[in-house]
Amino acid sequence: MPQHKALLIRALGGARAAVGLQDTPSPGSGQVLVRNVAVALNPVDAYIHKFGVFLTEEKLPATLGIDGAGEVVELGADVVGWELGDAVFYEGASKSEQQTFQEYTIVNARLMSKVPPNMSIEQAATVPLGFATASLGIYVPKKDEIRPDGFDAGGAGLHPLWLDGGLGKYTGQAALVVGGASSVGQYALQLLAASGFSPLLTTASKHNEEYCKAAGATHVIDYREVPYAVLPAKVREILHAGSEEKPLAFIYDAACKDGSEQAAYSLLAAGASMVTAQQPKVGIRGKDDELGRRVLSPYGGTSEHEEFSAPMCASLTELFAKGCSEAQQRQASQWWSSWNSGCS
Repeated sequence: MPQHKALLIRALGGARAAVGLQDTPSPGSGQVLVRNVAVALNPVDAYIHKFGVFLTEEKLPATLGIDGAGEVVELGADVVGWELGDAVFYEGASKSEQQTFQEYTIVNARLMSKVPPNMSIEQAATVPLGFATASLGIYVPKKDEIRPDGFDAGGAGLHPLWLDGGLGKYTGQAALVVGGASSVGQYALQLLAASGFSPLLTTASKHNEEYCKAAGATHVIDYREVPYAVLPAKVREILHAGSEEKPLAFIYDAACKDGSEQAAYSLLAAGASMVTAQQPKVGIRGKDDELGRRVLSPYGGTSEHEEFSAPMCASLTELFAKGCSEAQQRQASQWWSSWNSGCS
């Protein structure tokens, strides 16, 4: 069997990973083999390496890596809509052969996207996990279930942007993203803006104010000038500025530090949802509270939500292409123009 180079973990407990050889598998039904051109690092890669999260002795030697982009070099049976040579980006899955820190990766053909013409393959490699963590938390249907790893099995259940009626669905409703300049935060801003939320508030440093506004924020609150302890008062001031008081219909806390969750939760309207990038310290897990509010922490794996994620992945090429080139249609004119603000 042919082999390829891979970054391998051979022991648990933070042992140094080293480049070694891995058997190169052939794709099964519905799968493709991708030759990786670019991969991206995520904090979770360090957690898995150092603490052995998601790993067992039986899985060793193991490969890491969640974000990847490359070229399709082999098609499995029953794969349609893809050709050899297609440039794609994708999120790695749980098996070593599906991880990205190696030359070749097995990928579910339903859960990858073509690299749009206005993005480099290196840019595309940075998208999958951050985008999935934001979008799955916002749009996956609610479930009254907590996974064994402590994450929620469902999401907030908003109407997905990429489905009919998704664009501008929540026009006029207010939302808050804490940590809007982070990877997950800026995707949450773009998704919520395209879904119609306005006013759309976020916290970030003054340095990142324009970055967040390009991603769709209408108001940027400098967390250095407005600590989280006094954030609720500042948010209420903004939301009460008009002739009509607007409740916060949705919150995404991508920061989860220094009391941000407690501050955000105190602002959450009855019947609304709040998503946290880490397992939450507020609210009731796995169900709505007495006011109908839901606090949840999503598992950002597209493979765990395949039926939901497949149409999302199929839409990404067009979404990112429109974000940098077609900013004229309807309310999307402002939102699409900021989609993936790194594009040019």
